[in-house]
Amino acid sequence: MLLAALYCLLWTFQTSAGHFPRACASSKNLMEKECCPPWEGDGSPCGQLSGRGSCQDVILSKAPLGPQFPFAGVDDRESWPSVFYNRTCQCFGNFMGFNCGNCKFGFWGPTCTERRLLVRRNIFDLSVPEKNKFLAYLTLAKHTTSADYVIPTGTYGQMNNGSTPLFNDINVYDLFVWMHYYVSRDALLGGSEIWRDIDFAHEAPGFLPWHRLFLLLWEKEIQKLTGDENFTIPYWDWRDAENCDICTDEYMGGRNPANPNLLSPASFFSSWQVRCAGHTISEHKRTVAITSSGRSS
Repeated sequence: MLLAALYCLLWTFQTSAGHFPRACASSKNLMEKECCPPWEGDGSPCGQLSGRGSCQDVILSKAPLGPQFPFAGVDDRESWPSVFYNRTCQCFGNFMGFNCGNCKFGFWGPTCTERRLLVRRNIFDLSVPEKNKFLAYLTLAKHTTSADYVIPTGTYGQMNNGSTPLFNDINVYDLFVWMHYYVSRDALLGGSEIWRDIDFAHEAPGFLPWHRLFLLLWEKEIQKLTGDENFTIPYWDWRDAENCDICTDEYMGGRNPANPNLLSPASFFSSWQVRCAGHTISEHKRTVAITSSGRSS
């Protein structure tokens, strides 16, 4: 049940391209359980007037459920996104997104008909200006509030079944930190009970495709934020590495000599803050913003 549901969290981008669209975070949307925002290009829900998509009932998978999670109806992520919405935008052709306003990966242009191949590069092959541009893009994402998405600060039950929305703004970079946490966190069983026996984001068959799609969306959001349609996430080829070659202050940060659990104070990322349980705390884990393969569709 959660096995299929959690990988649908980002797999079905036409249903929920990211997390919770800001346009669908009102009590009206939650109580009506409908997320079909207008596309700004023509003002119609899901860009229907332009043939981009239409508002339809969510069709849930009928695949048999495994024994990994012997519960039902106890976690908001089950049968995603039906706890929150049962009608969403279903996009046509090469369109995608919560309002069908984006192009599918690999397609560009006003009608999403242009094909373009972008190639990811080894991070060690970047020139100093290229590396600095990459870090500047990360900084911009870290300090720019997402215009399209918000994150929940409570469960659907805590939102009184939608009548009391509980959402917060989040910056573009931390949105993806949150999404990764949301899909891999312990299952909530009600009250103070939780289920820790499996991490569905990392201990199941969807590990590789889920993260591939996750990175594609992160890459697209950086392109949109910066206006740089040629941006790709650099990769680190770790196949023959004996140590963490990128764990230096020149790249993703070395270890703090006083506390190996913290980043070096000379690291570019040492002053970054993270969102944790509604509070802002110092960064305790190394920032990882590179992929492990070279080609982008």
